[in-house]
Amino acid sequence: MQAKYKKLFEPYTLNNDVVLKNRLVVAPLTIYDSGPDGELTPAAHNFWRNRFRGFGTWIVPFTNVHPSGIGFESPNAFHEENLPTLKAYATISHEQGAKAIIQLAHAGIHADPAMTKGYDLMGPSNLPYMGVRAMTDSEVREMVNAFAYATELAISAGLDGVEIHGANGWLIQQFVSETYNQRTDHWGGSVEKRFNFPLAIIDAIEAVRHKYHRPDFIVGYRFSPEEPGEVGLTMTETLALVDRLLDKPLQYIHISLWNFYKKIRRGGDVKKTRMEAVHDRINGRLPFIGVGDLFAEEQGLKAFNTGWADLLAVGGSVELNPNLIELIKTGQEDQIQSEFDWNEMDSYRFTPAMLYGTLAGNAMFPKVKQN
Repeated sequence: MQAKYKKLFEPYTLNNDVVLKNRLVVAPLTIYDSGPDGELTPAAHNFWRNRFRGFGTWIVPFTNVHPSGIGFESPNAFHEENLPTLKAYATISHEQGAKAIIQLAHAGIHADPAMTKGYDLMGPSNLPYMGVRAMTDSEVREMVNAFAYATELAISAGLDGVEIHGANGWLIQQFVSETYNQRTDHWGGSVEKRFNFPLAIIDAIEAVRHKYHRPDFIVGYRFSPEEPGEVGLTMTETLALVDRLLDKPLQYIHISLWNFYKKIRRGGDVKKTRMEAVHDRINGRLPFIGVGDLFAEEQGLKAFNTGWADLLAVGGSVELNPNLIELIKTGQEDQIQSEFDWNEMDSYRFTPAMLYGTLAGNAMFPKVKQN
């Protein structure tokens, strides 16, 4: 391995004394493939097989905490019957030597009515044009408890932690955003009240850790820094949320970005990148996971060298290179692929939905190589 890459493989000790063996994290890759009850399918198992050997951490993607929040084919964590699947994810990760952190989520207004088992479409406020009704106070509190129960299942399954999914326009972000939250009760109104839902979820999960005497169980939080639109989230609100997150017993904060170097749109210095602004606000108080279109190993190293991220999440490069770490460690960087090549299709082991999305040019998946 070239010396310049060694810094990516240095261990990192979290504030609960858990040691991550290196700075590389497999990002929560959405593969759109689960059974009717969230089971791990053969296609999904084949995709994950040996894909992140050598990484320190794997974030298991979007896992539903409640049947009302299912938006696409994804794992479930809302019933004891889901334990075998959750245990399977833990086994897949541990066999490859990585910590397994499961991303807990609810789609909110973006749930699919065909998949929500008879539940209404629900969100922070009424959106009649979308067929969405506002959650009652008791339903909001029930949802907080759902995140806590999913954490109990994660602990029982042998997973190493949970990531609270407050990004990408799903339910938690909907509560934080004035675009979707017009409530005037405990859960909305002022900026601070719009933070109450995610903060309550963190507190409920922390109570679960205490209940099971598991200070070593990792809890992280993921967020999207800005939204389009006149009343969408700005960096002002996001940095205020970061301040509140820093007061909570989290082990890391994880940003969601399409591009690592994307600059601030509103609510801050527009000449400054979002990564740098959040990094400066954190000021070393919690580890910060950076991400954003870092396909090639040189791009990842360059991003890490900015000093804006303590850990680096890798997505597309893992999709295209099931042996990514081996290629880096053996000096075969010239073999790392950054574009989807239909001639190499079998080596990627994509699920059917991923192949269809690639064929359709979906931005969720790597760009296709032009021959």
